[in-house]
Amino acid sequence: MTHVVEPGPHGYAAARREADGPSLTSSAEFHRWWDERLRSGGFSVERIAFDRLDSWAFDPRTGNLGHDSGRFFTVEGLRAREGSRDVRSQPIIHQPEIGILGIVVKEFNGVLHCLMQAKMEPGNVNTIQLSPTVQATRSNYTQVHKGKVTRYLERFVGPDRDQVLVDVLQSEQGAWFWRKRNRNMVVLATGDVPLADNFVWLTLAQVRELTQRDNLLNMDARTVLSCMSFALPDKAETAPVDAFGAALVRSYKDETADGGGTGGGHALHTQREILSWFTEAKTRCEWSARLVPMNEVAGWTRNDREIAEAGGGGKDFRIIAVEVAANTREVAGWTQPLLHPYGQAHAAFLTRPIDGVLHLLVRARPEYGLMDQVEMAPTVHLLPGQDLDDVSEPFLRDVLRAGAVTSRYDQVLSEEGGRFYNALTRYQILEAQEDFPLDVPPEFRWVTVRQLMDLLWHGHYLNVEARSLLTCLYSLR
Repeated sequence: MTHVVEPGPHGYAAARREADGPSLTSSAEFHRWWDERLRSGGFSVERIAFDRLDSWAFDPRTGNLGHDSGRFFTVEGLRAREGSRDVRSQPIIHQPEIGILGIVVKEFNGVLHCLMQAKMEPGNVNTIQLSPTVQATRSNYTQVHKGKVTRYLERFVGPDRDQVLVDVLQSEQGAWFWRKRNRNMVVLATGDVPLADNFVWLTLAQVRELTQRDNLLNMDARTVLSCMSFALPDKAETAPVDAFGAALVRSYKDETADGGGTGGGHALHTQREILSWFTEAKTRCEWSARLVPMNEVAGWTRNDREIAEAGGGGKDFRIIAVEVAANTREVAGWTQPLLHPYGQAHAAFLTRPIDGVLHLLVRARPEYGLMDQVEMAPTVHLLPGQDLDDVSEPFLRDVLRAGAVTSRYDQVLSEEGGRFYNALTRYQILEAQEDFPLDVPPEFRWVTVRQLMDLLWHGHYLNVEARSLLTCLYSLR
């Protein structure tokens, strides 16, 4: 039997671990339930012209696209400058309000379970994906849309909310959002939790294993799960594993965070050294970014169906409009704009054992839409339209092209379906050989899993792609 405690930055050893025990839903039962959700949805998403948008309009003065209520989000312009030179001009989604991404957890027979939702989002490539218990913008859960109340919201806000285990503001895509943050929460329920339609209880292990299937566990669930490292299983330390698995387990363990260099089975760098490196990386940013009216965004044009880069040469994204029908949502139908990427993104963590402890190669990555300019990102992070030719570091490009790595994880997962249309990213965890250099360029650093776990008690350290990959890594234990 294991215990639930309120975790903190130094409380992992005593924090909640998942015990062995029966789940309420077997994997086979879950997939039958999931197939029923897919068949019974009654969903439709149709691309439409901008003039068919209901309650959305372009401001004649600025060219910004917004909702009549002044809520939800707007499509505005972004301009980035380095010195006196413009380095980027593009549309960007501005959603200043902070939403809630929250998972209710509860013990059944000594086993921690997560209350998950089959949720339809208009931009999902497969319509519905497994989502947190609550996934709602402030405009939605305050019912600006005049629709139904958000299920289980009272467990996250108000005087009678459940015991809070995780509560942290985390960023989202800095390439497409302007300083967007959501409240990532986990609450522990001790009383009865009535099960609503389209919700299911799954063990934490079951949820993490669903990252092994393309486009099933949505981005919002992955970011919350990444913050649940207090619930890593004890059994991983004793179960038979290969060398990679053993190194991964040691990377989770408490003592790896102490640092002390090579030779002692610890992290290559102390946490203090990591934080100093990260602070220095932020001071090297010599550009500035700000919002501007869409009418001032150079190199982009608007027709009746999309906002796209002029001349048809766009490689990244365009802005489109859709009409949606969804009988399981708070509102049965609506219209809205979406950001539609061209092609697939790519995010990969390169890993290697250092003195028997698995380390991940993180990158201090600037993005124009991030609140703090720089966050820790995967080793490789390519936007749609980019490929390995766009990896500027020869030591990475050459090893990836040569295939001199072992693939430990390789799946295509969806990004935010409420704002992006068919946004897909290929996520990879790659193991390099032990002769891969420890000496890396200044924007990179070798870190342990535990060091990243500790940073997730705070916002603005790991970007959303790194958090997704961390959840995928948890499934490899």
